[in-house]
Amino acid sequence: MESASQPLSSYVASWNPGAAVDEESLPAGPAAALSAVLDLPAPAATEGEPLPPLWQWLHFLDWPRHSDLGPDGHLREARFLPPIPGRRRMFAGGRLEVTEPLRLGEPTERVSSLKAVTPKQGRTGELLFVTERQEFRQAGRTCLVEEQDIVYRSGRGAGERHPTDPDTTSEPPADAPWTLRLVPDERLLFRISALTANTHRIHYDAPYCRAEEGYPGLVVHGPLLALLMLELVRRGAPEQRVRALSYRLRHPVFVGEHLVARGTPGANGAELSIATVREERHATAQVTFA
Repeated sequence: MESASQPLSSYVASWNPGAAVDEESLPAGPAAALSAVLDLPAPAATEGEPLPPLWQWLHFLDWPRHSDLGPDGHLREARFLPPIPGRRRMFAGGRLEVTEPLRLGEPTERVSSLKAVTPKQGRTGELLFVTERQEFRQAGRTCLVEEQDIVYRSGRGAGERHPTDPDTTSEPPADAPWTLRLVPDERLLFRISALTANTHRIHYDAPYCRAEEGYPGLVVHGPLLALLMLELVRRGAPEQRVRALSYRLRHPVFVGEHLVARGTPGANGAELSIATVREERHATAQVTFA
């Protein structure tokens, strides 16, 4: 895989993609499908019902031509993909502001734009942080504002450390007021990829994970970890409405590992996390109630 021979910032010095506008009616099918995949209580899937926070990820999906995909499964070129050589992508986290929930079955407009591009020096080399901003509007009102932080590097980073054989038998303690256990298997990862149009090979191609990305096995989707943390709120405090969310994806979880989502509610929100026996904080989130 080709690597950058000059600073990553030099490749994006003049990169300034314009905003993009998409429209969709938010059909109820994807919400029902995700609930079935995760064995979770289904939200009311009728027209006009509110969509849970982050479940907008099931909509506005892009299905490009197969020939437009790169070796890693991602698009070779797209509006918000930085033009750097040997590009590798990692989902680092994001934020969500909820003025009012999106409603199923209603015409919805999404406005996507580039908010920031920030080069940083990481433990394994130079990184490029790209923040994409999305506004979701219904009936002329802005309902959600979402920001996603994506980290890019050029080529395979040196010094990456992951377990050679993840523990698939031990369970982390469920020592929190809210808990939700899950053992992600290959079937689950396949279905999540299908529901979110995610063709990144780290979620379904184990030989590729080991040979090209340095992982010991299939990687659990970062967005799935965020959805599981939010599910704690939906189950533990169904009367509360999420006003704001900030989450960070810190360490990958691998297929077969026992994970537990933990939540501690407070007066105005909740602290959430994902743990395995290997890491206490694979992902963390802070929720503020309306």
